[in-house]
Amino acid sequence: MGDLLETLTDKHIEWALSQKLFFVSTAPSGEGGHINCSPKGGDCFAFLDQDSFIYADYTGSGNETIAHLHENGRILIMFCSFEGPPRIMRLHGSGTALFPGHEDFERYSNQLPANLGLRSIIHTKIQRASVSCGYSVPLFKFVGQRDLLDKWATRKGPEGVAAYREEKNQTSIDGLPGYGQLT
Repeated sequence: MGDLLETLTDKHIEWALSQKLFFVSTAPSGEGGHINCSPKGGDCFAFLDQDSFIYADYTGSGNETIAHLHENGRILIMFCSFEGPPRIMRLHGSGTALFPGHEDFERYSNQLPANLGLRSIIHTKIQRASVSCGYSVPLFKFVGQRDLLDKWATRKGPEGVAAYREEKNQTSIDGLPGYGQLT
């Protein structure tokens, strides 16, 4: 059983930001919808304070997180150490996808690395935070970040990335409104 945190400390935040990978999970409301869990890497996560965070949502073949957040706002972020002492930290919250043109998008985008693939910024208010041991999580050695999204977006250019989003990001796999319908 893990420990429920009253608040995140600077040590919790420092540890989370030192991880090279985190996972994002969302789900639609009701029965029958597909739960989504996506790995995220790179330097795309920032804490705004001890109660909220943002991360860069990059263009992808799907847009489940955006669709689920629009429908119900529920989100879970999980950090997990693959090097060093074992630890897992889960951040449950209520999130919103912020798109270019939103009053906070520009302010928050300045806190994240510039990336042509940036589709939205996920802003989340933490409602529950916990840590657990992670004793059974295997050890992995970090080799480096992939630059494939950067190369893909550069090759396509801004217009090509926008066209891709228009084609691939209209709805979620369950038919919920996605990026293309919400922007």
